[in-house]
Amino acid sequence: MILAFALVWAGSSVVWGVPRWVLPGYAVLSLVTFCAYWQDKRAAQAGHWRTPESTLHALALLGGWPGAIVAQQWLRHKSRKADFRGRFWLTVLGNVAVFVGLQSPAGREWLARWAL
Repeated sequence: MILAFALVWAGSSVVWGVPRWVLPGYAVLSLVTFCAYWQDKRAAQAGHWRTPESTLHALALLGGWPGAIVAQQWLRHKSRKADFRGRFWLTVLGNVAVFVGLQSPAGREWLARWAL
């Protein structure tokens, strides 16, 4: 999925010119999301306070989903819970749809109308 998004991002960059801050933004959000998964895994193992699933989903929806995918694979955290994974993939699709929509000419026109 990360590779597919990289292709979408590259295509959008060529066709519509994606702003330079988008890629670093995804990288930072991915790192934050990976750390949230890591902290939640450690808390689960120690029997401490857990990060709410809604927080993990919100981070993914905002653009941290590549870090979540890496965390799910490397840390083996939240990788078997079907309900969580189903919602997670909806956040990924939502984020990619918004990304493409906002990069399109219609999306940029909409953003320009709302920018001050």
